[in-house]
Amino acid sequence: MKPVHLSRALTLEEATPVSDGMGGFTKVWASLGTLWAEILPGTGRDTAGEEVVLSTVPYRITVRGAPQGAASRPKVGQRFRDGTRFFAILAVTERDAGGAYLVCFVREEVPT
Repeated sequence: MKPVHLSRALTLEEATPVSDGMGGFTKVWASLGTLWAEILPGTGRDTAGEEVVLSTVPYRITVRGAPQGAASRPKVGQRFRDGTRFFAILAVTERDAGGAYLVCFVREEVPT
Protein backbone atom coordinates (compact mmCIF):
# COMPACT_ATOMS: atom_id res chain seq x y z
CA MET A 1 0.00 0.00 0.00
CA LYS A 2 1.44 3.37 -0.98
CA PRO A 3 2.00 5.98 1.74
CA VAL A 4 -0.53 8.74 2.34
CA HIS A 5 0.60 12.40 2.20
CA LEU A 6 -1.87 14.55 4.16
CA SER A 7 -0.68 17.89 2.81
CA ARG A 8 -3.92 19.88 2.19
CA ALA A 9 -6.04 21.50 4.88
CA LEU A 10 -9.72 21.11 3.90
CA THR A 11 -12.77 22.43 5.72
CA LEU A 12 -15.49 19.85 6.35
CA GLU A 13 -18.94 21.45 5.99
CA GLU A 14 -22.52 20.34 6.61
CA ALA A 15 -25.70 21.85 5.17
CA THR A 16 -28.20 23.31 7.61
CA PRO A 17 -31.70 24.43 6.56
CA VAL A 18 -32.42 28.04 7.57
CA SER A 19 -35.79 29.77 7.27
CA ASP A 20 -35.91 32.25 4.40
CA GLY A 21 -38.63 34.31 6.13
CA MET A 22 -41.25 33.48 3.49
CA GLY A 23 -42.27 30.01 4.64
CA GLY A 24 -39.45 28.19 2.89
CA PHE A 25 -35.91 27.21 3.67
CA THR A 26 -32.49 27.89 2.22
CA LYS A 27 -29.36 25.78 2.63
CA VAL A 28 -26.49 27.29 4.64
CA TRP A 29 -23.16 25.48 4.93
CA ALA A 30 -21.63 25.39 8.42
CA SER A 31 -18.00 24.51 9.11
CA LEU A 32 -17.39 21.38 11.22
CA GLY A 33 -13.61 21.81 11.35
CA THR A 34 -10.42 21.37 9.37
CA LEU A 35 -9.08 18.00 8.24
CA TRP A 36 -5.67 17.36 6.69
CA ALA A 37 -6.09 15.43 3.46
CA GLU A 38 -4.56 13.96 0.33
CA ILE A 39 -6.45 14.69 -2.91
CA LEU A 40 -6.11 12.37 -5.91
CA PRO A 41 -7.94 13.17 -9.17
CA GLY A 42 -10.01 10.78 -11.26
CA THR A 43 -11.16 11.26 -14.87
CA GLY A 44 -13.49 14.10 -15.88
CA ARG A 45 -16.69 14.24 -17.95
CA ASP A 46 -19.42 16.67 -18.94
CA THR A 47 -22.97 16.18 -17.67
CA ALA A 48 -26.18 18.14 -18.16
CA GLY A 49 -27.36 20.10 -15.12
CA GLU A 50 -30.75 21.80 -14.70
CA GLU A 51 -29.85 24.89 -16.71
CA VAL A 52 -26.15 24.54 -17.51
CA VAL A 53 -23.63 21.93 -18.57
CA LEU A 54 -21.49 20.88 -15.63
CA SER A 55 -17.96 19.68 -15.96
CA THR A 56 -17.60 17.03 -13.25
CA VAL A 57 -14.36 15.59 -11.97
CA PRO A 58 -14.34 12.77 -9.42
CA TYR A 59 -11.65 12.80 -6.74
CA ARG A 60 -10.55 10.54 -3.91
CA ILE A 61 -9.83 12.45 -0.73
CA THR A 62 -8.01 10.57 2.03
CA VAL A 63 -8.20 11.78 5.65
CA ARG A 64 -7.27 10.33 9.04
CA GLY A 65 -9.64 7.69 10.37
CA ALA A 66 -12.35 8.54 12.88
CA PRO A 67 -14.88 6.30 14.65
CA GLN A 68 -18.47 6.01 13.41
CA GLY A 69 -20.54 8.90 14.78
CA ALA A 70 -17.57 11.20 15.44
CA ALA A 71 -18.07 14.80 14.25
CA SER A 72 -14.69 14.62 12.49
CA ARG A 73 -15.76 11.63 10.37
CA PRO A 74 -16.97 12.77 6.93
CA LYS A 75 -20.30 11.42 5.70
CA VAL A 76 -22.43 11.44 2.57
CA GLY A 77 -24.20 14.77 2.06
CA GLN A 78 -21.40 16.84 3.55
CA ARG A 79 -18.70 18.57 1.53
CA PHE A 80 -15.08 19.64 1.68
CA ARG A 81 -14.08 23.24 0.93
CA ASP A 82 -10.63 24.20 -0.33
CA GLY A 83 -10.73 27.98 -0.72
CA THR A 84 -13.31 28.57 -3.48
CA ARG A 85 -13.44 24.91 -4.54
CA PHE A 86 -16.12 22.56 -3.22
CA PHE A 87 -16.12 18.75 -3.19
CA ALA A 88 -19.45 16.97 -2.53
CA ILE A 89 -19.00 13.72 -0.59
CA LEU A 90 -20.61 10.77 -2.40
CA ALA A 91 -19.25 7.82 -0.37
CA VAL A 92 -16.86 7.13 2.53
CA THR A 93 -14.99 3.92 3.33
CA GLU A 94 -12.00 2.75 5.37
CA ARG A 95 -8.74 2.64 3.39
CA ASP A 96 -7.30 -0.21 5.47
CA ALA A 97 -8.51 -2.91 7.86
CA GLY A 98 -7.31 -0.96 10.90
CA GLY A 99 -9.27 2.16 9.94
CA ALA A 100 -6.23 4.46 10.16
CA TYR A 101 -7.43 6.36 7.09
CA LEU A 102 -10.75 7.05 5.39
CA VAL A 103 -11.22 7.44 1.63
CA CYS A 104 -13.94 9.86 0.56
CA PHE A 105 -15.20 9.57 -3.01
CA VAL A 106 -16.15 13.10 -3.99
CA ARG A 107 -17.17 15.15 -7.00
CA GLU A 108 -16.16 18.70 -7.81
CA GLU A 109 -18.69 20.49 -9.98
CA VAL A 110 -17.69 23.56 -11.93
CA PRO A 111 -20.26 25.41 -14.11
CA THR A 112 -19.01 25.92 -17.66
